[in-house]
Amino acid sequence: MIKEIIFVDILFNSMKKVSLIIIGIFTGVSALAQFQNDNRVITTAVPFLQITADARGASMGDMGVATSPDAFSQQYNPAKYAFSLKKQGVSVSYTPYLTELVNDMSLGQLTYFNRFNERSAFGLGFRYFGLGEIELRNETGVQTGNVNPNELALDGSYSLQLSDRFSMGIAGRYIRSNLRIPTSTNDAKSAQTFAVDVAGYYESSEIAYKNFNGRWRGGFNIQNMGPKISYDSDVERSSNFLPANLRLGGGFDFIFDDYNKLSTTLEFNKLLVPTPKTAIDSNGNGILDASEQKDYRDAINQYNSTGWVSGMFKSFGDAPGGFSEELKETTWAAGLEYWYQDSFAFRGGYFNESAVKGARKFATIGAGFKYSSLKVDVSYLFSMSKVKNPLENTLRFSLTINFGDDYEQY
Repeated sequence: MIKEIIFVDILFNSMKKVSLIIIGIFTGVSALAQFQNDNRVITTAVPFLQITADARGASMGDMGVATSPDAFSQQYNPAKYAFSLKKQGVSVSYTPYLTELVNDMSLGQLTYFNRFNERSAFGLGFRYFGLGEIELRNETGVQTGNVNPNELALDGSYSLQLSDRFSMGIAGRYIRSNLRIPTSTNDAKSAQTFAVDVAGYYESSEIAYKNFNGRWRGGFNIQNMGPKISYDSDVERSSNFLPANLRLGGGFDFIFDDYNKLSTTLEFNKLLVPTPKTAIDSNGNGILDASEQKDYRDAINQYNSTGWVSGMFKSFGDAPGGFSEELKETTWAAGLEYWYQDSFAFRGGYFNESAVKGARKFATIGAGFKYSSLKVDVSYLFSMSKVKNPLENTLRFSLTINFGDDYEQY
């Protein structure tokens, strides 16, 4: 069976090793790739926080920090809520995961926002990632039980217009990760922690050009800043960094007339997590001598003992390959969105990640339909990498219901 796992007790003495296996499910990349000299993939705990949950953002190359405000802004940039043209909204999304292998793994998200006056808004969000039912077997192949690993996040945000064109937002997030693998030799437990986001959003007034009107947009979000998460009592060895990251983006709206609008957006994303250490084989014979093994163990211990705050600052300059490797740790995405009569939307995008940092490269397409207060979005992903994408050949759906009075845009 695909989801059948054979467990050897020694493998699970450290819950960190379990989390690496789970992370491999999310990234589509071997979690052990970080031990190769030429491949330093950054892995974190709770990577589901970085999965694009809504179909609109997914269809534009997994972006959203500088796109126009919508109900799903909670995940990308809560500061956008202060510029929402809708007073209130509820949204729900469903994303099947690894559909070519299993049928019970998925990500769900529920969001609510309320722009309760001209300058302020708040939002609430809930994300749940279920890994389905997994059979446990020991080293002899005997089934020892079943587990249903899952992870969730519950967050709230507040945003405020600091001027007529710029707003800032802050979000707090409770995170719970239940990846426990019960054995007779470990004390694995559900892990929980909290995180904070700080975001900003800029939206210009509508500018008249020669053949069209236009509007500039820009945004940033420093996400998931919080203490490391641990699955057992050995915090020093088994604690994992959260996927703290910096989103930065900008865009422009081409407003041709009352019926046609084209939005273009470019977004960059960098994990604020230290680069993992790799073993150095100085003589190139494929074997680490005693001193090299000791150096590697010391480097790993130093990495594991790094605090989350210092880790964020180190992430800008700790890559062994220097500045060029730091640039490779930044992903980028470009997206387009065309609206006709504010009723039909067509979208496309592209996402790029360095081959030595995860190798995710994919194109996306999608569409949206809006009728009165109801909006439905769908998206589809085409992988353009040799590495299999967990969301390849998967349709994602989102539903939004807006209600209350509309705000005007200038």
